[in-house]
Amino acid sequence: MKANIYKSAAMVTVFSTIEKALSFFYRIILSRIIGAEGLGIYQICLSVFAVFLTAASSGVPVTVSRLIAKGNASGDVKGKHAAVTAGVVATLIFTVPMAIILFFGRKLFGFLFTDDRCLDIFIILLPGLILTSIYAVMRGSYWGNKQFLPYSIIELLEDAVMVVVGCLLVYGVTDPILGAKRATIAVLISYVFSFIVSLFWYFKTGGRFKNPKKQLKPLFSSSLPITAMRTSTSVLNSAVAVLLPLLLMKAYGLNNSEAISLYGIAIGMSVPILFIPSSLIGSISVVVAPELSENYYKNKTELVRYDVEKSVKAAIFISTLLVPVLFILGDEFGQFLYSNEMSGEIVHNCAFILFPMCIAMISTTVLNSMNCEKHTLVYFMIGAAAMLISILALTKFVGVYSYMIGLALNFTITSVLNLIKLKKKCPGLKFMKYTVHSVIVVVIACVFGELLDGIISAYVPTFWQIVILAPASLAFTAAFLYCLEMFTLKPFKRLVSKG
Repeated sequence: MKANIYKSAAMVTVFSTIEKALSFFYRIILSRIIGAEGLGIYQICLSVFAVFLTAASSGVPVTVSRLIAKGNASGDVKGKHAAVTAGVVATLIFTVPMAIILFFGRKLFGFLFTDDRCLDIFIILLPGLILTSIYAVMRGSYWGNKQFLPYSIIELLEDAVMVVVGCLLVYGVTDPILGAKRATIAVLISYVFSFIVSLFWYFKTGGRFKNPKKQLKPLFSSSLPITAMRTSTSVLNSAVAVLLPLLLMKAYGLNNSEAISLYGIAIGMSVPILFIPSSLIGSISVVVAPELSENYYKNKTELVRYDVEKSVKAAIFISTLLVPVLFILGDEFGQFLYSNEMSGEIVHNCAFILFPMCIAMISTTVLNSMNCEKHTLVYFMIGAAAMLISILALTKFVGVYSYMIGLALNFTITSVLNLIKLKKKCPGLKFMKYTVHSVIVVVIACVFGELLDGIISAYVPTFWQIVILAPASLAFTAAFLYCLEMFTLKPFKRLVSKG
């Protein structure tokens, strides 16, 4: 069983890594063609759209997955199909009226954007609100039924469609606004693709729509707190998209284009690099969550504790490996990928955010799998409040770094509160010693990398610094962890075993 989990996690991770790499390099292409201003406008439109998309469907796939896991535990096949149907009904109840209101009342929603040019671009995405919300429900059904291969393939192909179509549409564009508009059209086309393919696969593999009446109440009960939390995340991101440029203009006398460019550098260039581990954490979450839910509903306490402990340690392990790489090579990444010095400086200075970020992400997923959605919502709200206070209070002193400080506060508060709750839910959890040792390893690895960088940078260009130092840092950190017996090769042996 554990071998299957490792293999599933590895498969999802490989597909997710390729998917994120595609999106990452696509963002680099966009930044070079449409510039920081065009990327900033594109990012603002996606941030506002994400608010409505999150409100429509963010909690539904997780809940559908958990209801299906519950059905698997009890053998209720009809209940599993009803859960998927309830998810589709729930998303349509919100998305159809909202899309109509936003389209015909578009002039009333101009206040959502700091730049008037964003509204027409945002409207392009409206059909995708309905389509991708339904796809989100299908995604939840794949998770619950442990159909990780079709889920991974569709996710990858969706991104591939966006990248290919986007590159074709923005090629040769010199106007940043036209470039942002065409990139948005590519996003919509990718939504249409994933909607069609996911529905086809659901019905082809025996999926059916059944009377959702009995599943609507548990679906809303569990999904609303998750939806509220993730909608709040999107609202927070949209608030940042409005507030940060305004505060930058007020504090530093910048014009609108200059402020949006700074926003585009921080959020559109630096943050995606810092969020690289999220794809790995997401892979672990997708595979572990259904297994954890089944064990939770079967009252297999010891297995639940084991899954929780391993998940948290895996998140810490991932951050331990990647923090030194981003700290040492942050400046080089910014210069090589974007030809932008400031983006690399932000990555270098904020690399340690990865620790609380990874822990917060995995612990939130684990708690949601154990029916603690209301608690994770409260914890997130506390962290989000700290983030907003940071932006409002610190922008005039540290510029765009107020957002990065707020992000660190948000993740730190959320991860601490989540871990306290997990300790109560699963007595006997052991991860504090592992965490402390990981921090020590990271500090030593960063010092080692900086010394090596100081030697190598005098002799080789940026590209070769990355080629040499990234694997050297990973190897040093992994070897250190192995010597401290903080990880073993057993998972890799299970991965390649026939079992």
